[in-house]
Amino acid sequence: MGFGALIQVALALTAAPAPPPPPDPLAGLTVEQKAALVVVSGLPAPKGVAGVLVRSWNRTDPRPRGVLVFVDQEGGGVRAFPALPPADDPRAHASLQEAKAAGRGAGRALRAAGVHVDLAPILDLDSGPLGPRHFARPALGLAFAKGLEAGGVAACPKHFPGLGSAPVSTDDSQLVPARVLAPELRAFRAAIRDGARCIMVSHAAYARFGGGRALTKAGTYRLLRRLGFQGVAITDSLGIVGGRWPVKWARLAARAGADLLLFTSADDARRAIRALVPLARKGILDGAAGRVLRFRRSLGLTTLPRW
Repeated sequence: MGFGALIQVALALTAAPAPPPPPDPLAGLTVEQKAALVVVSGLPAPKGVAGVLVRSWNRTDPRPRGVLVFVDQEGGGVRAFPALPPADDPRAHASLQEAKAAGRGAGRALRAAGVHVDLAPILDLDSGPLGPRHFARPALGLAFAKGLEAGGVAACPKHFPGLGSAPVSTDDSQLVPARVLAPELRAFRAAIRDGARCIMVSHAAYARFGGGRALTKAGTYRLLRRLGFQGVAITDSLGIVGGRWPVKWARLAARAGADLLLFTSADDARRAIRALVPLARKGILDGAAGRVLRFRRSLGLTTLPRW
């Protein structure tokens, strides 16, 4: 063996050992825990859910320890906490500074109320069906989101990929057609560049994804990830109708790429968790559960929800 080879062997023997791989955040979790970790529920919530949705009529009810707290605090008439800002509808904001200040005020007030995530702003073009809930232009919504984050609460822009072309609200009709519009994609891309950690996916049906509800279509989530999004994709509420549909949509959305499944009904959430266990057993929920845990840590929740 030559001198150079001996030197290489010596270096190899004295080299520092490779650091151990980081621990698997999902190690030790049961399939039931993984299934619950991808659910956001209305109150009173099933055990182990990632988060709860607080609404105006139950904002003083007890919340499980260790859960993310989500609200709709868009402004004006859509406020889970009617006494907290912003008092004005989104459409009333005339400047970027005004919109950011409104978001900052809302973020500070919500943080003090124990909220982690505001399901706002709406980035859909104001040609959409939501009236004063729309900002006059997406840049104002982006400014509001920056304000929320500065105030200590995570923004969750919605409703990807956009409702600007929808004829009616998805709350008011069973299946609403819409088109993917370039200006709305630019708005969501800008939110992602600004560091959005959460984005809500729409119930509308887009021909680009083969029809059917966007939140159940894999193409929706592929497009969102292609825009650079690495955070959690949450569905719009799956409880817009009753019966078997919330649970069926939950399974379809989880398979398609959703990270969090939103329910206004605790009963629907409980049924969905049971239906998601087989997916967890196959490992289908592992990616989503991992992203949810990272999201929780980014908001200061370093331990698992109480089981």
